[in-house]
Amino acid sequence: MISTIRVLGAALGALIGLVLVAGAPELQRSAYGGFIVAAWTISWLVVGFGVLPYLTIVPAGWLVAHVQELSTAEFVTGILGLFIGLLLGLLLSLPLAQVAGPVGTWLPLGISLFMGLGMMGLTVAKRDDLIAAAKGAGLIRPPRADAADAEGEPRIVVDTSVLIDGRIAEIVESGFVYGTLVVPQFVLEELQHIADSSDTLRRNRGRRGLEILARMQREARTPVEIVAEDTPGITEVDARLVELAKRRSRVVLTNDYNLNRVAELQGVRVMNINSLANAVKPAVLPGEELRVRVIQEGKEAGQGVGFLDDGTMVVVEGGARLKDADLDVTVTRVLQTVAGRMIFAQPHLP
Repeated sequence: MISTIRVLGAALGALIGLVLVAGAPELQRSAYGGFIVAAWTISWLVVGFGVLPYLTIVPAGWLVAHVQELSTAEFVTGILGLFIGLLLGLLLSLPLAQVAGPVGTWLPLGISLFMGLGMMGLTVAKRDDLIAAAKGAGLIRPPRADAADAEGEPRIVVDTSVLIDGRIAEIVESGFVYGTLVVPQFVLEELQHIADSSDTLRRNRGRRGLEILARMQREARTPVEIVAEDTPGITEVDARLVELAKRRSRVVLTNDYNLNRVAELQGVRVMNINSLANAVKPAVLPGEELRVRVIQEGKEAGQGVGFLDDGTMVVVEGGARLKDADLDVTVTRVLQTVAGRMIFAQPHLP
């Protein structure tokens, strides 16, 4: 495309040079007229070849790139503002056009451009307030549920801890996560930094996080989007995640307790996989009977400790002497802690 524009520019430049030479016959009649005409034409050809792309393609590309960066709301409000501004400029220009001389010719044009561009900038700057007012007046209807489905909402911002944990892959494959998982570029960079660590444990955790992310992208049951959007002026990863979630659908997926609390304080919904795991554990009530294998001694004297299939800790009173044995026990009480749920039970002794 640019090469074509350059050829057209060269032809246009040569044509301009010939036209200018045709208007100066005394130049052609001089002793070196042929050489001067040739040099003059070639000079205009070179100017046209080099300058025309910067007068056409380059400005057009800059304009298209900036228009693509605009959201739909910014674009629509900008067009409406430009139309209203030009209309106001036209009304103001009608009496000024009656002034004689150059003032009556150029002043209305200048006022129209000023009003059009000014109103466009004003409406884009106040687009949120204008859209809210239009919704309140009933001019804009909220999107339907099926339209939201088509757009893949909600958009859930994913924390590094979730990818390292790994359970999110099975949850996504089960179909319980609805929406689009948004992985910021700085989270990906943090995963890569962990995967390049000299510490073996950290390196393995980082590599597992990258593998989990690649696995979710391959499955495609839930869309995974990696975004390069950043938060200028904020360097701490947790703060950047919360700020990015505010711009999206105000949802963060994390296992980090501190991020959980910070996000909730700022009005961001938190999806915590640990909380989900605790919620889906089967309810156990005092008096119910369980079968558990004692695998170690407890903190208190005589206590034995076993685990259910879902990882719930069962503390068996007097079970220390029955280590490595399968016992039928009766639940006496259930204790919910920050770390999870603990079950206290008494063994059935013959």
